[in-house]
Amino acid sequence: MPELPEVETTRRGIAPHCEGKIVAALTVRDARLRWPVPADLPQRIEGQVLLEADRRAKYLLLRFTAGAVIVHLGMSGSLRVITDQSAPLKHDHIELSFTDGTLLRFNDPRRFGCWLWSEQPEQHPLLAALGPEPLSAEFNGPYLWRKSRGRQTPVKSFLMDNHNVVGVGNIYANEALFKAGIHPTRAAGRISAARYNQLCIHIRETLSAAILLGGTTLRDFVNSDGKPGYFAQSLLVYGRGGLPCTSCTRVLREIRMNQRTTVYCPVCQR
Repeated sequence: MPELPEVETTRRGIAPHCEGKIVAALTVRDARLRWPVPADLPQRIEGQVLLEADRRAKYLLLRFTAGAVIVHLGMSGSLRVITDQSAPLKHDHIELSFTDGTLLRFNDPRRFGCWLWSEQPEQHPLLAALGPEPLSAEFNGPYLWRKSRGRQTPVKSFLMDNHNVVGVGNIYANEALFKAGIHPTRAAGRISAARYNQLCIHIRETLSAAILLGGTTLRDFVNSDGKPGYFAQSLLVYGRGGLPCTSCTRVLREIRMNQRTTVYCPVCQR
């Protein structure tokens, strides 16, 4: 599933081609996504100016004066900017066309994504209870330390809980914990404020680097320009279970936590 850097990469890819343009039509070829596409969605946005392509957690927000379209890529979704009027592909379920001829197509083979409407998107049930953005000023070491007090849940699970912080998915949690030298199974409430300060720095660095490089290469993810991300070339632990640690050469261990692959160094992380 695309994680925050993939979604942010998509946002940055489509924004220059869509923002400030007038919607000519919204064509829904298949409304059977994770939640049905609202029948009145075309009428809500046709003739309106797309003010901003925004993001909250892993959701894209196409903002208009009266509200926003909430878009989620699901497990296999992607957005493509089309300027050559090429024919839609088999799984191009939604097409947003602008008056200048530009098209924004949503392709989703597994149909786990969504296109929903909300007049107050920040208050929508999908967004209202989300934690802070990991690259915002609100997210810092003291925040993590306060939020974790008394928590016995493993720190990796704590980081991946969107109520605590959004967008720190499995790959990036593995990487940040390794860089911070924190064992993924350590109880969140037993980590010091100083170590949370370092962890916060590494979360920011890891996500920022992934965004700059276009996200992590995943089987189903494609950038808005049709090219895969390349951050996977820089991964230190994720996908490297059984290989030598890049710091101490000890063999990296791989375990399952909450049905997700977790890789760590038994020497460097404690």
